[in-house]
Amino acid sequence: MRFKPPDQNRKSPANRRKTSSPVSISRYYNCMFNTNNTMLRGYLSEFKPLTVFHRARTAALLFIVFGFSYLVLNRTFNTCQIRLPEYLVSSTDMFSSALSFNSLSDSDDTSLETVLKAASMDDDTVILTTLNEAWADPNNSILDLFLTSFRLGYQTSRLLNHLVIITLDQKAYASCKRVHTHCFALTTEGVDFSREAYFMTPDYLKMMWRRIDFLRSVLEMGYNFLFTDADVMWFRDPFPHFYPDADFQIACDHYSGNSTDVSSNIPNGGFSFVRSNIRSIEFYKYWYSSRTIYPDLHDQDVLNKIKFDSILTDLNLNLRFLDTTYFGGFCEPSKDMEKVCTMHANCCVGLENKVHDLKIMLQDWIHFMALPSKSSLTPTWSPPINCSLALQRHLGLSVEDESRVESIS
Repeated sequence: MRFKPPDQNRKSPANRRKTSSPVSISRYYNCMFNTNNTMLRGYLSEFKPLTVFHRARTAALLFIVFGFSYLVLNRTFNTCQIRLPEYLVSSTDMFSSALSFNSLSDSDDTSLETVLKAASMDDDTVILTTLNEAWADPNNSILDLFLTSFRLGYQTSRLLNHLVIITLDQKAYASCKRVHTHCFALTTEGVDFSREAYFMTPDYLKMMWRRIDFLRSVLEMGYNFLFTDADVMWFRDPFPHFYPDADFQIACDHYSGNSTDVSSNIPNGGFSFVRSNIRSIEFYKYWYSSRTIYPDLHDQDVLNKIKFDSILTDLNLNLRFLDTTYFGGFCEPSKDMEKVCTMHANCCVGLENKVHDLKIMLQDWIHFMALPSKSSLTPTWSPPINCSLALQRHLGLSVEDESRVESIS
């Protein structure tokens, strides 16, 4: 619906004042833009004969008005300071205009639309991940492990052509550009996302909700996306294992065995495939707005709350949960390396712990790939020792409760 701003200058005939000298000059000024000769003669006929002094003063005034108007308009257009009212700008345009770094805003190839279009598949699907300076640190680089997994995986290196890395600070952007083609700089005014955001700290919560709002904007632009955390290792192409009719499908910390089981499946926001349509867009809006109802929870826990809400039924959202046989993690590892597509360093706190255990995971994969095709060995993942112990300390568990950690790792 196109909204028209109210005309603040309209007056009723009863309120119009009789013509006086200043008003006559104004009317004379307006008529200069009217091509109707009859109207022009009508306006001019209202003027009484002026003295030479009055004529000179009128001409000087018009010259000043035209000169001042020209200078103002010329300066405005040259500096691009004309701004459309909000009701004439789509929400996606307003969001996208604030996404790039100021230092990059003059370059067309850094716009979100340009980056997504360059990376998208034939069906407008892109793979997205987020990255900050801490995760791009060459000494402890989650990014290096992430990209390495694509290259070591079975027929996954080609998927790097469709991966867009969303960077949250300038150093992460520079790191991305050194090693990858499709990088986009996303910043949040007044928030520094460059440091490691420890689990459930205020910066961590801001980062997670910023991500949800950004993903909503991608859907509004008409792109399907597969979102993956950078601590997810890619070993096989996951797309053949997605449900073709699902609007929103997500990996799990715990999978019950039933992809439609809302009650028992525990979703993990670090890996999801979402198709762009009105149902998914409205769902993401609702998910993001729900942060105010649960201010102390992160996006994943809020999803666990709202997955029971009636709005999902009202939207007719097709929600599916992904089997950990194909999409596993430290919480619930895939038990079949012949089928696994991705493995996530979930149920783990601390960057160094993740890096340590993910390196071991990659070694497990290398050993598996080196096995002869007819090998009788049944390879398994090495236990994520560092992550298990870190989680135990984080949860404040005693030695007696160690089995609780082992049950989710």
